[in-house]
Amino acid sequence: MKHALTTSLLAVALLAAMPARAADNAADGTLVERGRYLATAGDCVACHTAPGGQAMAGGLALASPVGAIYSTNITPSKTHGIGNYTLQQFSDAVRHGKRADGANLFPAMPYTSYAKTSDEDVAALYAFFMQGVAPVDAAAPATALPFPFNLARPFLGVWNALFLDAAPYQADAAQSAEWNRGAYLAQGLAHCSTCHTPRNLFMAEDLKRSLGGSELGGWYAPNITPDANSGIGNWSAPDLVRYMSGQPVPGKGSAAGPMVEAIDHSLRHLTPADLQAIAVYIKSVPAVANAGARQPADSYGSQTDALATIRGVALPKEHDAMTGPQLYDAYCAACHQAQAQGSDDGSLPSLFHNASLGHADSNNLVQVMLHGVPRYGVDSVMPGFAHELSDAQITTLGNYLLASYGDPQAKVSEPQVARLRAPPNADATLVTLARVGLALGVIVVLALLAWLLRRRKA
Repeated sequence: MKHALTTSLLAVALLAAMPARAADNAADGTLVERGRYLATAGDCVACHTAPGGQAMAGGLALASPVGAIYSTNITPSKTHGIGNYTLQQFSDAVRHGKRADGANLFPAMPYTSYAKTSDEDVAALYAFFMQGVAPVDAAAPATALPFPFNLARPFLGVWNALFLDAAPYQADAAQSAEWNRGAYLAQGLAHCSTCHTPRNLFMAEDLKRSLGGSELGGWYAPNITPDANSGIGNWSAPDLVRYMSGQPVPGKGSAAGPMVEAIDHSLRHLTPADLQAIAVYIKSVPAVANAGARQPADSYGSQTDALATIRGVALPKEHDAMTGPQLYDAYCAACHQAQAQGSDDGSLPSLFHNASLGHADSNNLVQVMLHGVPRYGVDSVMPGFAHELSDAQITTLGNYLLASYGDPQAKVSEPQVARLRAPPNADATLVTLARVGLALGVIVVLALLAWLLRRRKA
């Protein structure tokens, strides 16, 4: 009887505990899913997944002016990932650029933006990475920068002291809840400024020109401030929401390059309310004017063609001698139509009133012609022609497109095409300047030491 009574009491205790455990499991699941959404907002998978590799296992070569920086394995692997990280160590890495072993992360990891993330959201991210990501027991390639940048990691603490604002986002009581939500996402996890803000001599964001446009990895991340000519002053909030959702915006254009990655991996998966909040915030930031911007980038060009110049004209024997209209007719007209008006349903954009052709920096136009517009999880919208067209042909076609449908003062050059055709490398000039500067510094120090020794002997 005593045994039966004990068994009964144990059963009652277990039954009583079941709702609490179920509630705990549900809470854990909710936290993991919240972390999954936040990791999507932060676009973690785009940088921490190599082409053809496993999700979050690292190994992607991130182009920088000082050389390729390889992303790390951030799966919960205990041998090669972050499986042994505590919540505090995870927070230090995400918001302060500090690894569990105390080493500094290179600022290619946008921890300067992620620093704005709240404690609660960091805890949710931690739950997702520890419980919602499959561990991958494989090492990512080690970053090997050219001298002297290979010695820079220990000195990044000084860089952080100068340029890292480690304070989490503080809501502005004078603004609406929607605006604050947009600011929190845009300044933090969405890290808009990482690409769209120019850098200073020390590769830190120039906060005086925040979101004013910058070149990154061979692409031009345009000015997204509300400036009427230099930025997106004539874009409405619904235009921005449509763009971030991955849809072409009639009369404005569509995304390409790294922005497509950000859209396909991150932005288009956010809730409509969050996209609207980001749009509201972006429309409110201080306008930044770029020198030389005469009119909005999406206002150039008109529907026209040059068919009369090629009708009845034989193609030259040397294909590099083909004219712009001939190249357009052969490679562009089938999709963008004879007068560059695009498809009737808007899925293939027109080339006039297209921001990609209206910037003074023509890198994006060249990149798209060479490498196309690959999409992630949706159908690609444009193939690349790097395997078919020579540098001379890309140059001729690019200048024809700019003269006919874009900013006629913008130009494409053959050296530019050759540079963008190959994977980006370290900026040779920057590396040389750093080496010369280091050598001069050593000479100055040695000269100072010699002078002090002479004085002591005297």
